Amino acid sequence: MARVHELRLIARVAQMYHVEGQRQGDIAQHLRISQATVSRMLKKAQAEEIVRTTVVSPSGTYADLETGLRQQFGLSEAVVVECTEDRDGAIMARIGEAAAHFVEATLQTDEIIGVSSWSETIFQMVQNIHPMKSGKAKYVVQMLGGMGNPTVQMHANQLVTRLAKLTGAEPHVLSAPGVAQSREAKLVLLGDTFVRETMDLFSRITLAIVGIGAVEPSGMLARSGNVFSPRELADLTASGAVGDMSLRFFDAEGAYVKSPLDDRVIGTTLEELSAVDRVMALAGGKAKTEAIRGALKTGIIDLLMTDKFTAERLVSPNPAAPPVT
Repeated sequence: MARVHELRLIARVAQMYHVEGQRQGDIAQHLRISQATVSRMLKKAQAEEIVRTTVVSPSGTYADLETGLRQQFGLSEAVVVECTEDRDGAIMARIGEAAAHFVEATLQTDEIIGVSSWSETIFQMVQNIHPMKSGKAKYVVQMLGGMGNPTVQMHANQLVTRLAKLTGAEPHVLSAPGVAQSREAKLVLLGDTFVRETMDLFSRITLAIVGIGAVEPSGMLARSGNVFSPRELADLTASGAVGDMSLRFFDAEGAYVKSPLDDRVIGTTLEELSAVDRVMALAGGKAKTEAIRGALKTGIIDLLMTDKFTAERLVSPNPAAPPVT
């Protein structure tokens, strides 16, 4: 019977604190007990499950899907955004907005940010970032060559320079094409002092923001001219490639797909990406689902930002038949 009396007092203390909003000191004074005793009783209220914590997810958020992604793919974080239609343009816009907020909220002092410049979703992110009053980042580093079609190249360079300006960082543009004409041409380009300076920063990147591409290049990348020929892409597919990060390919199980084409890419490697402390991937859409799944299995990605439709397909036990919402 004595235990019932103890639990009754604990429940009363919990009610005063959690329901009535009274401070611990006031509770102690009211009940003529010490504040240390109040603190112990509040802890015991949780241990006895008199007080149970319930987190109610706000409308437009998807905690269950985010938990499923974290558990299934070993992610440190996952962000699933609301999207009313399973369409690429709408998905990129919503992911970009969410990514902008996340970067603003979590950017560390002296961060060295690496970005893949040929991603429309990352461009959307940059368009939504607000200027930071006290600049936090140290450098913004372009992780994949940015030269190509002049009109699209301007778009890519703007991404790097604008992100640097918004975060108070110094931009380091990679003044070389993403894909050189040959291995020999790449070696010549790597001899440029400014190209080497930027690439030497790859090992110092603390936050890498990457897009995930299917083997078939995105419209922006295709327009830039930084792509492989249809025959070369067919060979990659025959080798099991399902997608890429910065033109470095992987298969459905997350294994790196090595090919002679790697010798022509001027940009970060998957091995270099895997050494980065925090890798944030921005990607969604039906056409990219299998590429995203393969990218998650590489173990490189720490944080995924995607849309609810893609998240449902990724966590579905039967990828061929995703759940209908």
